[in-house]
Amino acid sequence: MVENLEGISLKKCVNLPTLSQIGSKGFRNLRLVDLTKASPIIVENFIQGRNLNNVKWLCLKKCMIQKLPSNLFYCLQLQVLDLAQCQSLEDIPSSISQLKTLQELDLTRCGSLQKLPTSIGQLNALQVLHLSCCSNLKELPSSIGQLNALQEFDLSKCCKLKELPSSIGQLNALQKFDLNGCSKLKELPSSIGQLNALQELDLHWCSELKELPSSIGQLNALQKLYLKRCFELKELPSSIGQLNALQVFHLSCCSNLKELPSSIGQLNALQEFDLSRCCKLKELPSSIGQLNALQKFDLNGCSKLKELPSSIGQLNALQVLHLSCCSNLKELPSSIGQLNALQVLHLSCCSNLKELPSSIGQLNALQELCLRGCFELKELPSSIGQLNALQRLYLYYCPHLKELPSSIGQLNALQRLYLEECPNLKELPSSIGQLNALQRLYLEECPNLKELPSSIGQLNALQKLDLSGECSELKELPSSIGQLNALQELDLIGCFELKELPSSIGQLNALQVLHLSGCSNLKELPSSIGQLNALQVLHLSCCSKLKELPSSIGQLNALKEFLLEECPNLKELPPSIGQLNALQGLYLEGCSELKELPSSIGQLNALQELDLNGCSELKELPSSIGQLNTLQRLYLEECPNLKELPSSIGQLNALQKLDLNGCSELKELPSSIGQLNALQELDLHWCSKLKELPSSIGQLNALQKLDLNGCFKLKELPSSIGQLNALQEFDLSKCCKLKELPSSIG
Repeated sequence: MVENLEGISLKKCVNLPTLSQIGSKGFRNLRLVDLTKASPIIVENFIQGRNLNNVKWLCLKKCMIQKLPSNLFYCLQLQVLDLAQCQSLEDIPSSISQLKTLQELDLTRCGSLQKLPTSIGQLNALQVLHLSCCSNLKELPSSIGQLNALQEFDLSKCCKLKELPSSIGQLNALQKFDLNGCSKLKELPSSIGQLNALQELDLHWCSELKELPSSIGQLNALQKLYLKRCFELKELPSSIGQLNALQVFHLSCCSNLKELPSSIGQLNALQEFDLSRCCKLKELPSSIGQLNALQKFDLNGCSKLKELPSSIGQLNALQVLHLSCCSNLKELPSSIGQLNALQVLHLSCCSNLKELPSSIGQLNALQELCLRGCFELKELPSSIGQLNALQRLYLYYCPHLKELPSSIGQLNALQRLYLEECPNLKELPSSIGQLNALQRLYLEECPNLKELPSSIGQLNALQKLDLSGECSELKELPSSIGQLNALQELDLIGCFELKELPSSIGQLNALQVLHLSGCSNLKELPSSIGQLNALQVLHLSCCSKLKELPSSIGQLNALKEFLLEECPNLKELPPSIGQLNALQGLYLEGCSELKELPSSIGQLNALQELDLNGCSELKELPSSIGQLNTLQRLYLEECPNLKELPSSIGQLNALQKLDLNGCSELKELPSSIGQLNALQELDLHWCSKLKELPSSIGQLNALQKLDLNGCFKLKELPSSIGQLNALQEFDLSKCCKLKELPSSIG
């Protein structure tokens, strides 16, 4: 059977004493061998003295070997040799030249390897050579240029490599050359220009590279050139314009690059040009307009750039133009309107940009316009309404923007409009209602916005309306708000001048989320609120003047989450609350005037979490609480007037956590507490009047955490405490009257 094997894996094998019993005749049909992470002894025993003539793929990845077994070089048909992450490998023997059929050699992360043998140049079939992260490799032999079949050469992160041999130019088949992270490399040999087949050259993070040889222009097949983070690069040779096949050119973060040669305009095939964060680049040559194939142009963070050449308008194929954080850019040329293919224009944080040219309206293909953080922008040109394809308009944090032009209503394709943190925006034009495609309107933190136009109700596609974050002048909503048939989320958090909601709010048939937290002047909800059949989330936290809820609240059949935290004037809940069949979470923390819960609370069949923390006037729980079959968490922390729990508490079969921390008047627990089969955590911290625990406590088979810290009057523990087999945490700190522990505790 061994003789017929074609593949074998001894991955992570450390000790195989029977391996040596297999004679030299074994494995004669073997093609694939995986010895990843195998011990050096296993590697030696397997390869030495064995017929491996037919092996084509051999993996010794992550093996802690210092040298290669000599018999390895008799694998005369070997095509792939994987030695990646053999960190102890110090040397490649000259006999590697015997592997005449080798096509791929992977020496990635061989950190102890300092050099390659001269004989490596004799590997005539080698197509792929990976030396990435060989951190001690200082030089390459000149014979490297003899690798006539080499197509891919990876030297990335060889941080001690200072130079390349001139013979590198003889690699006639080389298509991809990766020098990314060769931080000590100061120059490239002029012979680099002889690499006629080279398609990709990566010099990313060659931080000491000061210049490119003029011969770079001879790379007729080069399609991608990466020079990102070449911090010492001050200029490009004029020959760069001869790269007729170049499609992608990245110069991002070349912080000393001051100018581009005019020949840059000759790059007829260039599709993507990245100059982002070239912070010393002051201008672009007018020849930039000759880049007829350019689709993406990134100038993000070119903080010294003061203007764009008018020739920019000649970029007929340009789809994306990034000018964000060009903080010295004061204006755009009127020719910008000629960019017929432009889909995305980013001008965010152009802090000196005061206006947009009227020609901006000619951008017929524009889908996204970002003007976020344009501090000096005071108005938009009326021509903005001509942008028929515009889907997203970002005006976030434009502090001097006072109004929008009425032409904004002509943006028939607009889906999202962002106007957050526009502190001087006082009103919206009535034409806003004409935005038939608008799905999201963000007006968060517009403190001077006093009202919404009644036309807002015409936004038939609107799904989200955000007026949160201190729209402090907004006192009312127009009754037309009820016409928003597609509205799913309405956010009014922090609108503390809002005193009431229009009754038409009940017409919002698609509304799923209503945020009213922090509406501190809201005194009541309209009875029509109960008509919101799709409502799943209702937040009313910190509505400090809210005294009661309408009985119609019980009609909210889809409601899952109801927040009423910190409503200090809320004295009671309507009995109809029990009709909320889908309710999963009811949060009443800090409702300090709430004295009781209606008995109907027990009808909440889906309730999983009930938070009554800080309900300081709550004296008792209704016995119906035990009907909450799905309740998992019950919080009663800091309820100082709660004197007892109903015996029905033991019926809460799903309860996992019961928090009674700070219930200082609680003197005892009902014996039914032992019926809580799912209870994992019981917190009785600072129940200072609790004198004893019921013996039934020992029946809590799932209990993992029991906190009795600060139970000053607790004198003894029941012997049944020893039955708590699942208990992991038990805190008896400050139980100063507790004199002994029951023997069962052991």
